[in-house]
Amino acid sequence: MSDQAPPSAPSEPTKSAAGKDPSERVPAMQRLLDNPFLLLFLGVTMPTVFYIIWGIMELAQIPIAPQ
Repeated sequence: MSDQAPPSAPSEPTKSAAGKDPSERVPAMQRLLDNPFLLLFLGVTMPTVFYIIWGIMELAQIPIAPQ
């Protein structure tokens, strides 16, 4: 074996495992879905907000009791 370095690869942009250029911008929806803590926050917050709004709507529909 010789102490020579292996021939260098052609000068192409480095590509990730998915075959995309690493400098390519990641879509916003993919960044959202790749963040588990944000998904957890949205999964707790959105139903809470909807149930609160639903409860307020239900309370607003109750007729006022006659005196």
